[in-house]
Amino acid sequence: MSSQPTSADERAAAEAWFAHHGLPWFVDEIRADVGGRLARLPIVVVGVLAVAVGVGTGIAVRATPEPSYDVVAGISAAALAVVGYSLVALHTTPIARWALRRALSSLGLLLPLATRALPILMLFITFLFINTEVWQVASALHGGKLWAAVLCFAAVAAGFMLPRMAQELDEFDDRVQHEEVLSATANSPLEAAARRIVAADVDLPDQAQVTGLQMVNLVLVLVIAQAVQVFLLVVAVFLFFLGFGALAIEPSVITSWVGDGHPSYPPGPDVVSYELLHVALFLAGFSGLYFTVVAITDELYRKQFFTVIMDELARAVSMRVIYRMLAAPEEDQ
Repeated sequence: MSSQPTSADERAAAEAWFAHHGLPWFVDEIRADVGGRLARLPIVVVGVLAVAVGVGTGIAVRATPEPSYDVVAGISAAALAVVGYSLVALHTTPIARWALRRALSSLGLLLPLATRALPILMLFITFLFINTEVWQVASALHGGKLWAAVLCFAAVAAGFMLPRMAQELDEFDDRVQHEEVLSATANSPLEAAARRIVAADVDLPDQAQVTGLQMVNLVLVLVIAQAVQVFLLVVAVFLFFLGFGALAIEPSVITSWVGDGHPSYPPGPDVVSYELLHVALFLAGFSGLYFTVVAITDELYRKQFFTVIMDELARAVSMRVIYRMLAAPEEDQ
């Protein structure tokens, strides 16, 4: 009997499992600490400091040879300050580690992702690429304005993505039954505990509701998984247009489209002009927005690319049920 793990041992093992799978806010102690750091006073202090960092950075950039980057640099500096606070104070480092692992494991999905999403997109976006007005608009977006346009595309994409992800995740806790819990906890630190609790015929759905910070953690995990795939697609589109533009668009054509003298080039061989870089980046950002909308509405794509991650999150919800019940008095188990 002494060799059997205690409830405390099983909970500690489950907490390590949650951290490894990017779900630190499923751990009761961490969630309580994060909740305290998200109170009004700490958030106001962090917000004021982030704004101060952003304004200071913008003023400093305005005095450089590239003053048009002041707004974007200020926003980026403020965002980095908030991210730094999140990593240190809000225990989001496990989420960041999980995101890195997910990004590396998603590299193999780039080819099937491109063949699934790009054909129709490329027909449309290539037409825009050889459109005079697009070149005039994109090439005129200098410095921070171009990056601001790309960030605008990203913000709109996030606005489409977040509500749909939250809606889908809200269904997880409605499907938790004994069979699902036993299957989800198999080969996990809570396998034995799940068998004991299911054998006691406890009503599991009462413990299954996921709300608050735990729901936010699930949404973050799923959004990161989607964002990695969108980023890979954006990079593929950007590189395609750089290569296609360098091969097919002559400098004289760029001059006739832009109407501002000869194209300008970065230091080095005159292969990729600044005008081409601007257009490729602008259309790649638009492609990311387009693909995000397709991804949240195309059921075939979702079934093909989201089955693994959705099953993993559903498993986490079942693991959480057993984890919470291990904290209950022994007679309740």
